Amino acid sequence: MTIRRNFPVLPVSLVLLLGATLQGCSSTPRFNDHFGAAMRANLSAQVINPAAAANANPAIGVDGAAAHAAQERYQRSFKDKDASADRLLVNGNGAQ
Repeated sequence: MTIRRNFPVLPVSLVLLLGATLQGCSSTPRFNDHFGAAMRANLSAQVINPAAAANANPAIGVDGAAAHAAQERYQRSFKDKDASADRLLVNGNGAQ
């Protein structure tokens, strides 16, 4: 049995590897037809009333002054340091 030493193993293996790798880039019409369908279904499931922007009636429940005070308090909470946050909440024996 004789071994042929002039057979180009490396180039042939590289061509085979390249061919196998490019199979992942092949056309997938079955998947392309439904691309993004799950995202669109989830987005449409989150919309309760598509015509809500056209509603001229104000929201019922919170008046303007209370909403403004709540927003101010919320914004101030990021600027003011909370004094109770420095306290140790649990001491060594487990009591608070």
